[in-house]
Amino acid sequence: MSVDSGSASMAARLGIKPGMVVQELGWDEDADEDLRDSVVEISGGEMVDEDSDEVADVVLLWWREEDGDLIDALVDSLAALADDGVVWLLTPKSGRPGHVEPGEVTEAAPTAGLQQTSSISAAKEWAGIRLVTPKAARSKR
Repeated sequence: MSVDSGSASMAARLGIKPGMVVQELGWDEDADEDLRDSVVEISGGEMVDEDSDEVADVVLLWWREEDGDLIDALVDSLAALADDGVVWLLTPKSGRPGHVEPGEVTEAAPTAGLQQTSSISAAKEWAGIRLVTPKAARSKR
């Protein structure tokens, strides 16, 4: 399958590069397929799930308000994450079903051992919040 340059840039905005291992958590029918296809094309490999033994460079965590405890999900997202890896928390944009209030992320991330570094429009219906471990943030300076 061929991803057009517009959707390929979706994965590039997430910092996806060829050869990266990307783990996907929280996928459901509402996940953005163009974004997913873009990640697969840029990384050059299929995304792995929570059962994989591979160390992930990037974790894509699809999250909706009704999905449960965000802190638990963020902690779980760290299980296979490389020391300098990134978690992209993907939530429905404001006004969409399942939207997560920014304050919830602001409270949950530090409790899970993560810090927020930026937010982007990841896809048509999804916002992306970039989360890193504090040691990864320091190593990027």
